[in-house]
Amino acid sequence: MTTFLYVLLAIVVLLFMVMVHELGHYIAGKILKFKIDEFSIGFGKAIFSRTSKKTGEKFSLRIFPLGGYCSFYGEEDDGKAISADVVEVKDKPFNEQKPWKRIIVFLAGVTMNFLTAILFSWILLCSVGYDVPQIVDYSTTVNVNESGESIFQKNDVITHINGKKIDFAFGVNFVDAVNNVKSSAKEFYERETYDFDTDGYYPFSMTVRRDGERVELPSVKVVQEIVPPQEEGEEETYRYLIGLENDNKVCTTAYRYGFFEGLGRSFSMAFGFAWVVLKSLWMLITFQIPITEMGGTVTTIATMAEYTKVNPANLLIFIPLISANLAVFNLLPFPALDGAHVLFTVIEWIRKKPIDRKVENTIHFVGICVLFAFVVLVDILHFLL
Repeated sequence: MTTFLYVLLAIVVLLFMVMVHELGHYIAGKILKFKIDEFSIGFGKAIFSRTSKKTGEKFSLRIFPLGGYCSFYGEEDDGKAISADVVEVKDKPFNEQKPWKRIIVFLAGVTMNFLTAILFSWILLCSVGYDVPQIVDYSTTVNVNESGESIFQKNDVITHINGKKIDFAFGVNFVDAVNNVKSSAKEFYERETYDFDTDGYYPFSMTVRRDGERVELPSVKVVQEIVPPQEEGEEETYRYLIGLENDNKVCTTAYRYGFFEGLGRSFSMAFGFAWVVLKSLWMLITFQIPITEMGGTVTTIATMAEYTKVNPANLLIFIPLISANLAVFNLLPFPALDGAHVLFTVIEWIRKKPIDRKVENTIHFVGICVLFAFVVLVDILHFLL
């Protein structure tokens, strides 16, 4: 029962993300005085539908939460003139609106997704933090100064390791950075001779923010420690310590940003999520990652439910990530997506006349069929392989 509730929560979050996207189209259309026929979340048979008596707009919730749409009057028109007897003169068909207005409407959904990513990145950074670590404890036997005091201090915020910025998108992940340092230290200690300029220790640099000031720690040491055999006949092994973790004790936590500091970082974080999505798409196209690493709607829901069940705070990570994902995905110039609609409109603007509407509508129809098939395929492959 508990798992079902987390799955339901994941579906609600996904529908909320879709609603935000379509709401962008809706708001832009209302501001520019476009006539809107229907605002729908999901596809397929409507499980809820209501028509406004004042505007005639239809609001629907449909059975398949694979997306949604904001349908404008005349959007599917083939370009032929519509009789004034059918509608009022003020209800100008979508395709007869000025190109720049249509482009604004098409891009409004993506804009809303980015704004949502920024907002929830801000909430995430100020409430639980994310990728930048803060020291909460340390070993006093590793990395001490001449007075025998640790070179680390509580509340130090680690910003760089070996000159590389701690940033999940535009730098290096903290855990990866530490593991890379330890891997290099292991190779160092396995040599027959040491570089004695380092006093026999493997050094690396670390930059921390301490009391608002940048502090360089140029000679942080990785210490090799012998791990005695656990059973008779086993050989001794080694572990490598920097003083921020000892006996599996967690000595760092995600840094929680202040109100305005978090606002400033939220912009780079939201675009960082978008950059991660773009890199993943590129790696998929260039066969650097298998298609089984991708997932469709079902995979997204299952993953959200799984991680939220482990820690509800993980939901704060998924919301900006999915928002950025939707923004990037919809900007792609693939038929049926907003990016393709913008491309067709720009071509029309340059040519001073549209591409045959029937041809364009057919292209978009084929595109959405391909997208649905791809989403289903990657879900099947993800769970079977």
